[in-house]
Amino acid sequence: MNAIIPALSDFLDLQHITSDQFWGLLRLARELKEERNRLGQNAPILAGKSLALIFQKPSLRTRVSFEMGMVQLGGYAFYLSPQEIGLGARESVADVARVLSGYCDGIMARVFAHEHVVQLAQWSTVPVINGLSDFSHPCQALADIFTIWEQTGKLEGMTLAYVGDGSNNVATSLIMAAGKVGMNVRIVAPVGYAPDPAVLAESDADVTVTDDLDGVVGADVLYTDVWTSMGQEAEREQRLRIFPPYQLNRDLVARTRNNDVLVMHCLPAHRGEEITDAVADGPNSVLFPQAHNRLHAQKALLAHLIGNIPLK
Repeated sequence: MNAIIPALSDFLDLQHITSDQFWGLLRLARELKEERNRLGQNAPILAGKSLALIFQKPSLRTRVSFEMGMVQLGGYAFYLSPQEIGLGARESVADVARVLSGYCDGIMARVFAHEHVVQLAQWSTVPVINGLSDFSHPCQALADIFTIWEQTGKLEGMTLAYVGDGSNNVATSLIMAAGKVGMNVRIVAPVGYAPDPAVLAESDADVTVTDDLDGVVGADVLYTDVWTSMGQEAEREQRLRIFPPYQLNRDLVARTRNNDVLVMHCLPAHRGEEITDAVADGPNSVLFPQAHNRLHAQKALLAHLIGNIPLK
């Protein structure tokens, strides 16, 4: 008999999720995607359930994937703009959490400060999902690993090379996610943009950090993100001087010496900066399957956290 995988109460970051729980979410995402592809719809397991969507930052994939995820599972999601709440300013995070807990069955928050999602979970009596914070982007990493698994049929022993700002939230979550599934990570970043040593210490992944572009040689996945994230606009000019050698272009793809290397980007992309059109739209690119899988990864989270579907 298979051991029961403990249920999650929230989804804030990946440090506090076990390998079994992460794999359970991957399998549930695959099951829900296959169900919809086979039947044209999912079972309405979230009928009568609602999700509050709190946004401090703009969004395309996060908002649409959570809204459509709830709809496809039979539930309802509603958007709350920064002006409507003023999280932590107009109204305390604790008060927002306690009010929304009485109205809905779950809360998704896309915020600047990670502490805000931590406080929401602290004061909420319903599950809280981190849709992005300055520290981590666990929903993105879940969808990314799901995409690699779907595209290649394997994860353990594979190597993901992340090129660019290795200190940002996406890199942090990929480092954590890779450790759950036995992948190796190479962070190829300019000096001064390496991951926080505390993040490396908490990950189970085999992580190499280098500023040498030869770090991509032999990689199975080549991943990049924008050089200047939201909230870092004041650093843009400086970053535009530092990062150009780390552009994901045809030369860098060739440098992997792997004709089948997967090219990934969490989007939105600043085309012509961190990635060229030729690569983003090229034969190795899985940018759009990756983006579409945000929906299926989100549905797995919603089905488990709000619909109480067990992980297995």
